[in-house]
Amino acid sequence: MQSPARTISIVAMSEGAVHKIEADALGSRPLRYYDFFMAAFVAILLLSNLIGAAKLSTLGGFTFGAGILFFPLGYVIGDVLTEVYGYSRARRCVWAGFVAMLFMALMSWVVVALPPAAGWPDQKAYESVFGSTWRIVFASLCAFWAGEFANSFVLARMKLLTQGKHLWMRTIGSTIVGQGVDSLLFYPLAFLGTWTHAQVLTVMVTNWAMKVGWEAVLTPVTYLVVNFLKRREGLDVYDAGTNFTPFRTRL
Repeated sequence: MQSPARTISIVAMSEGAVHKIEADALGSRPLRYYDFFMAAFVAILLLSNLIGAAKLSTLGGFTFGAGILFFPLGYVIGDVLTEVYGYSRARRCVWAGFVAMLFMALMSWVVVALPPAAGWPDQKAYESVFGSTWRIVFASLCAFWAGEFANSFVLARMKLLTQGKHLWMRTIGSTIVGQGVDSLLFYPLAFLGTWTHAQVLTVMVTNWAMKVGWEAVLTPVTYLVVNFLKRREGLDVYDAGTNFTPFRTRL
């Protein structure tokens, strides 16, 4: 039975009561939509890296990696997970995504390295699309891990500081930090020494700005999803007593 001391307050909503509780008071309480959002988070992460990362596109004279159109959706879902379910459950999703990316990198390396059958003409194309270098894979893993944890940490702490108000400020502010950490790690680790310093800096800043811009554009969608989930789950989680270490796997 939930202890009254762990409940911060109860706010009446049109579809029921939304209980504002501390994260560690959730325990094993059933969550209707958490698993679906974890699956969506991992799927978007893998697909944006697997399908979008290898293609450069040009629109209006501006060249960018095609994956940038979809990768920020992972940060939006990360914001939703932290805002609705708390940092601990968002942390589990980050680790699930990290392990999935490791497996994707391993599987890509094995499949590309396997000798092609006689007469199969597409080995070069396969290598071009799926044969990422170890350096880019390493940079991507490090940047994702650090960026997502920074994003979730900042959003959870800002929620406490603002007492749950100004969701737009929290989502955009956490994305500025999270995507900043992601970009600061990925582009130098992946391309410094291959690209000029000016190229690394230009692409890093440009892509960071585009990702933050996407977050701002999607803010109304974030509001709709967050409000829907809070009403349906009947809870609003605050991380007042949460251990924010990234290495804790227990809820």
